Amino acid sequence: MKKTVVINVVALSSRVIGEHTPFLKKWIEKGKKSIVEPVLPAVTCSAQSTYLTGKMPSETGVVGNGWYFRDECEIKFWRQSNHLVQAEKIWDLLRKEDPSFTVANMFWWYNMYSSVDFAVTPRPLYLQDGRKMPDCHSQPMELRDRLQKELGTFPLFSFWGPKANIESTRWIANASKKVDEWYNPTLNLIYLPHLDYGLQKYGIDFEKIGPLLKEIDSVCEDLIGYFEAQGTEVILLSEYGITNVNHPIHLNRIFREKGWIQVKDELGKETLDAGTSRVFAIADHQVAHIHVNDSSLFAEVKALLESTSGIQLVLDEQGKTDHGLAHERAGELVAVADSDSWFTYYFWLDDAKAPDYARCVDIHRKPGYDPVELILDPAIKIPLLTVGAKVLKKKLGFRYLMDVIPLDAKLVKGAHGRIPESDLDKPIFVSSKSSGSTIEPTAVFGEILKVIR
Repeated sequence: MKKTVVINVVALSSRVIGEHTPFLKKWIEKGKKSIVEPVLPAVTCSAQSTYLTGKMPSETGVVGNGWYFRDECEIKFWRQSNHLVQAEKIWDLLRKEDPSFTVANMFWWYNMYSSVDFAVTPRPLYLQDGRKMPDCHSQPMELRDRLQKELGTFPLFSFWGPKANIESTRWIANASKKVDEWYNPTLNLIYLPHLDYGLQKYGIDFEKIGPLLKEIDSVCEDLIGYFEAQGTEVILLSEYGITNVNHPIHLNRIFREKGWIQVKDELGKETLDAGTSRVFAIADHQVAHIHVNDSSLFAEVKALLESTSGIQLVLDEQGKTDHGLAHERAGELVAVADSDSWFTYYFWLDDAKAPDYARCVDIHRKPGYDPVELILDPAIKIPLLTVGAKVLKKKLGFRYLMDVIPLDAKLVKGAHGRIPESDLDKPIFVSSKSSGSTIEPTAVFGEILKVIR
């Protein structure tokens, strides 16, 4: 089998490849580029699971970055167990063909308790005094310690949140080279998230994202150069492209005004109680899963969604089947935004009653995806002083609340999740053996196999 590396540059699309990415532009022109028709929803977990299994969400069960766990009556995002992916992975197939085949998974999602040989993934420490400390998880477990001894602690706060920057992506790239040097896996899967941050904050504004594009171009030049120097086959791909948006849709507020949402008062703050809500939405970028606990409301809910400004499609059972989303984890209905819109998770009607996590980076407690976590509240007049004081409390071991995230969804300028109209905004697949100008998302699996075999 041919030694291969798959580099996943998140949010890389034909639209952003150009003067700000001179290396990538030239390198891509040497290979064969395909446009990938995105999976729906075009989000990280669904796309990656489809690429690595060759199956749509209806078979993998990965209907988004999170979903409603019906048996627990809880909404959970960014789970990490690979057992949640309900289909055979590419490495399991290849290992059957060649028992000497090995694979390293460097930060692709669902990377814990996997059957890969080597794995590294974000995993902060949640201490009893309320602190969240940067860390990662690895397989084998001692790999985590070896990498952090060589490269320093994984920069978690550069991976997501207002401080997200190139440092986490550079750490992943350097760690990937170390894992390759130490273990020489047949297949190396590498996730580089850097572009995701600025494109969601700023949209396609080259004055603002130009420097970010140059940063990822530099990391890719170093990483690709490293692997090509040893004769490794390099595949470059992305999960989705990001497009401009200006219209947030607050579905849960709409449902609450209809009397369908149940909230719980917690010390003057409100939390969403999904299990007793008659209808609620799980927002995931430009796609929302609508759960109708009261089946008598189904027709009314569907009609309401179809008449809501900014919603382009409402998928019922047939619609979900047609789009490869018919799975028990999906909502009874699935809403897809139009090109200018995206969905928030917001359910409160008064910002004074927003839950404490709303103004914090808290990807696990929020009942939906929140890109506003990338933005520091512009109402904070002296950010360095405010954030610095909270960090000091943290270092001294005091309880603290890093409540620096605004509640203004209009600040978000880029989104993904729907199927964009233009090929310029779709993900790409580049290799020396790519099959055609356009491929289906399930075909990425076969394209990777073609290179390795």
